Amino acid sequence: MSTVSRRTFASTPARDALSTWSAIADVLAPGASHPARKELTAVAGIVASIISDRWPKDHAIVATCDGPRTRVYCLFDDEAVDGSHASEAALGYDALKGDWAISLPCDADELDWVQRALKKHGTRITARELDAPVAADQDEPATATANLSLVPDLKGLREP
Repeated sequence: MSTVSRRTFASTPARDALSTWSAIADVLAPGASHPARKELTAVAGIVASIISDRWPKDHAIVATCDGPRTRVYCLFDDEAVDGSHASEAALGYDALKGDWAISLPCDADELDWVQRALKKHGTRITARELDAPVAADQDEPATATANLSLVPDLKGLREP
């Protein structure tokens, strides 16, 4: 299984949704010259809409790449103002290295327009229904199952 890192960003009212995406983009693709920066900037309005709808509160924005996976959540209201649960530190790796993709959580009612709008800017940044698995996750169950087979079943060894 791949390594997963988590970051949590303060959003409204501590910062507006567009500024929240900008802060997320700064962590995912640090520096103005990062190769992914142009694509992240191009979809800023669309992602700000998703953040405004508060979907990343309980459903991660997921960045996958040739390295570790990054799950990004947002804080809202008092939690955003307080900021004590925010974790906006730089990552120790390039979250958008090599063959990268970003999957955005989206309510089913909004999904069609969001997917169409994102597609105009490329294929790396996509949207999924809130509880749908990230496309890259569909490759992992076989690995997870293989790892689980190494764990012994102790049920039969316990006394009732």
